[in-house]
Amino acid sequence: MANRWMFSIVSASLLSLMTGCEEPLTLAKVCDETPGFCSDLNKDSHCKEERAAVILSRYIEYKDPIDDNKYQLLKKFETYNTCISLAAKIEHIKLKEKTTSRVEGHLTSLKEMNRIYQDTRGSNHPGLLYYHWSRNNSQFAMNKLLRMQDEKYVRDNSEIQMFLATYYAKFDDDKTIDLLYRVLELNQAGETPDLEVYKALVSIFYKQKKYKHAYTFARIAQLSGFEEVDLIDIKHELTARGRNINVLEQLALKTREEIETGKFLSPRG
Repeated sequence: MANRWMFSIVSASLLSLMTGCEEPLTLAKVCDETPGFCSDLNKDSHCKEERAAVILSRYIEYKDPIDDNKYQLLKKFETYNTCISLAAKIEHIKLKEKTTSRVEGHLTSLKEMNRIYQDTRGSNHPGLLYYHWSRNNSQFAMNKLLRMQDEKYVRDNSEIQMFLATYYAKFDDDKTIDLLYRVLELNQAGETPDLEVYKALVSIFYKQKKYKHAYTFARIAQLSGFEEVDLIDIKHELTARGRNINVLEQLALKTREEIETGKFLSPRG
């Protein structure tokens, strides 16, 4: 397909390339070379990490305005905007300029996100297509993404598999499960999947009355640090049917190990 993309957070080697192969890109370098990328954001210490990520990503997109760089910048602006819009509501009695700079950062993020949306209306980048659908309600963009869903480069990207699962969750439970399993298959050794994967699987399996499956993924979620999962109702359904919880506990431990060692395979084949 034309306009193929790569989903890769900008690496240190790329950052070095963009600064002449001598030393890595820094905030100081960006703000010195392109001060406008720094001056229209908040000036205080709020949202420090999010602000830094935006500044570096703005510079990268400026130097190489390909769709993937626009996508990475869009995501960073969304994260920054979520943070700074909350910080902007904090009233400074003595230092009103701090509140003003936060509002400026919030407005900048809205303006820049809109610019990226306008720039990428005709994009074939799967991440941008999903954002155009989920943020701007573009069914045209989603239809383009759906036509790509069987392509290898979409099948092999866990982020896009999760996006598609979010889409199908509204009307097709089995397709959603397949996509969520694929996300788990793509999990690399030493990594922990997005805990929303487990939450979604528990919800679907409980609704389908597949309590064994619901319990397994609820326990995996708990073991992975997801504290919001409640096992009481699931346990009640299992014990009422005479199921052995200890057996399911072992299954959960085994499945979690497979996921976190990058060896999970979908039981649906």
